[in-house]
Amino acid sequence: MQFSELALDKRLLATVEHLGFAEATEIQQKAIPAAIAGKDLLASSRTGSGKTLAFLLPAMQRLMKSKALTKRDPRVVILAPTRELAKQVYGQLRLVVANTQFKSLLILGGEDFNQQSKALARDPHFVVATPGRLADHLEHGHLYLNGLELLILDEADRMLDLGFADQLQAIHKAADHRKRQTLMFSATLDHAAVNRFGAELLNNPIRIRIDSEAEIHSDIHHRMLFSDHLDHKEAQLKALLEKQAFKQLILFTATRSDTDRLAGLVSQWGFTTLALSGDLNQSARNQIMQDFAGGKAQVLITTDVASRGLDIPQVSHVVNFDLPKHPEEYVHRVGRTGRAGAKGDAFSLVGPKDWVSFKKLEAFLNQSLAFEALEGLEAQFKGFADKPKRAPVKAKKTASKGRKGPAPKRAPKKVKRAAGGLRDIGDAPMVVRKKPSAAPEQE
Repeated sequence: MQFSELALDKRLLATVEHLGFAEATEIQQKAIPAAIAGKDLLASSRTGSGKTLAFLLPAMQRLMKSKALTKRDPRVVILAPTRELAKQVYGQLRLVVANTQFKSLLILGGEDFNQQSKALARDPHFVVATPGRLADHLEHGHLYLNGLELLILDEADRMLDLGFADQLQAIHKAADHRKRQTLMFSATLDHAAVNRFGAELLNNPIRIRIDSEAEIHSDIHHRMLFSDHLDHKEAQLKALLEKQAFKQLILFTATRSDTDRLAGLVSQWGFTTLALSGDLNQSARNQIMQDFAGGKAQVLITTDVASRGLDIPQVSHVVNFDLPKHPEEYVHRVGRTGRAGAKGDAFSLVGPKDWVSFKKLEAFLNQSLAFEALEGLEAQFKGFADKPKRAPVKAKKTASKGRKGPAPKRAPKKVKRAAGGLRDIGDAPMVVRKKPSAAPEQE
């Protein structure tokens, strides 16, 4: 379907054409007409499916076609779970609002609070924010949402998983009026908290399910490798970096300390490397992301802080040095490659400590994942056998059929006396021992 078939304003169609988009993706085909019609949405689509434009274009259409409810309040608020994802959304928004009268603002935690309050006083039309920081500005009276026309929650499941429910409630209550439209996007519609929260925020929403988060991306080759221990993983990683022809590669680790350690190791092997983790301040994180996107490093080593919201077409390979504890994070990690129709490779090193996470991943994807090996680096570890399930214990009947009242008491077993100080209970002989006399007290 062409964008021209989606009843978009001609100015928006010119913007889309200028950005180089010709055909609408499936989520755009279904979400844009419903959103333009003013309907609330609860939609799911996997990463890289084009959902950012699926809510930015209807938002722009609304601002172009209708008058503001108030003169000062933001007209559109877009919430994202992480700073990286918020920055990605804001980057696309700036391209869409270019050469228009609409002003946009990015509000992130970890940046100067006073500068943000001054920027909010300049009455932006669009605010892209992380929920915690926006809730802080609401509490301090730096903005009001009485005139908010469109509230958009991107990756609502992730926001709830990160513990932002109270902040989302505060934002919702600050803009709780009948003219507000709400679009909620989630990786899955099977998330219980998302459905409960959606019931509070949304008004007769249209539900759109494009594909499941548990569906493996067809453009990504998923490759599992058994690993024996840490040294073995490092040897496998070195072999992958040396033998795979990659443009750029993202290496995911479990801890911040591993991020720094592996960055030093990979640098020693001769690869230009950047390390990113959540303990860095926002300015440093921004610089690292900018440098990697600009091609200044071959390898980015990071924790799950970069598993969402990082859209770099040159990333051809992803390596999971450790599997994530939550299987849905695996899908987001490997989704950093194979974007926009390109092919990608995702390697995962599975050692004894990763086995529980691996079994959870198979259950989440509802399929078995095959293993392969690197020549000369085959592992002795081949996984752990599943524990056999115990048969359920049948409850003993306490009363015969048709009998009412309590079951009759069983007669006690007869105790037989035996020679030599023994007594027999049933068939099990027991020795009767005399109690020892008390020990004399010490002086």
